[in-house]
Amino acid sequence: MLRQTSAFFVKLAERWMPGPLVIAIFLTAVTFAAALLATDTGVGEAIDAWGLGYWSLLRFTAQMILILGLGHIVANTKPVRRLLIAISDQIRTAGTAYVGLATLSGVTSLFSWGVGLIVPAVLARIIGENCRSRGIKVDYPLLVTCGYMGGGGVSMLGISASIPLTINTPGHFLEEEIGLIGLDQTIFSYWSMSIVLAIILIMPQILRRLAPPDDEVVEFPFDAPPSAENEDQVDDTNLTPSEKMENARWITVSLGLLAGVYITRHFMLAGGLNLNSLNMIFVALGLLFADSPRHYIELLRNAASVAGPFLIQYPLYAGLMGLIADSGLGEIIVGGFVAISTAETLSLWTFASAAFLNLFIPSAGGQWAVQGPIVVEAA
Repeated sequence: MLRQTSAFFVKLAERWMPGPLVIAIFLTAVTFAAALLATDTGVGEAIDAWGLGYWSLLRFTAQMILILGLGHIVANTKPVRRLLIAISDQIRTAGTAYVGLATLSGVTSLFSWGVGLIVPAVLARIIGENCRSRGIKVDYPLLVTCGYMGGGGVSMLGISASIPLTINTPGHFLEEEIGLIGLDQTIFSYWSMSIVLAIILIMPQILRRLAPPDDEVVEFPFDAPPSAENEDQVDDTNLTPSEKMENARWITVSLGLLAGVYITRHFMLAGGLNLNSLNMIFVALGLLFADSPRHYIELLRNAASVAGPFLIQYPLYAGLMGLIADSGLGEIIVGGFVAISTAETLSLWTFASAAFLNLFIPSAGGQWAVQGPIVVEAA
């Protein structure tokens, strides 16, 4: 029954759900229409509100892109890949593969949604290759699902969660309305940690039970053996001085140590965990794990292909926020919230609206940019 239900939604999404950029542009068009129809805002005024809002979250956009990009760099360094291959070698059964990867996905997503997005995906491929080469029948589509369990289940409850870190970062775009809200009231609250624990313990077992019969298993589709890294060695015999510096590991290690000392002092001096301090941790780890400046730039180039789309998506969300606020549409939405809510039910209606909005804005940070000002005003 569950498999048939999931198959229905998979087909529905594959046929009708476009990419995030298309959705963001569609939401922009809908918001324009709503502002013109529901308020006395003129076309020119709506365009101006959108354009002014478009650039209002540049700092926030950079922080979000860095979380994903720096996490991607760390996940693809050679020490991390060696660790992942060592983990895959311990897999003995398909059930262990599903439960182990789903659990690891949850744990890594607690530390960084960027790492939790990349590391399990890399490990899923390694496990798929490894198990096929050893004759262990593992359903690769289900394995990939296990890899993304943490990203969908606990990443926004972990220490890199966009919204809690944003509202704990000085200068965030709602600081005048709500001030700074400490992590003890969000990520490290008892209710949040209880939810995380329940998900990490229960979800892997549910995913394991979704495994198809052996005759329906879809194994990893390639025969290539897993490899930890490209072992090509740089022959420095005929390198120029500049090329030798480009391939010198001590240069990146030096900068990594500087970043490491800074972040250590930051926490020793009672500095809190926020978007900037978290990103600095991954700056230090990426530089320390990289082979050389040249290698780090290669990792950065690959990460840019993953994080690049956010350069256009987040400004679009900021434009939506500006249009909603300046046109008066936000006041109408807030009034609707207040009209159907009490002090006890506002959180429930906020949860329901967030679940719906997340179908169209597949980013917690982008969703907060649009919904945050409305919810805060309603509260």
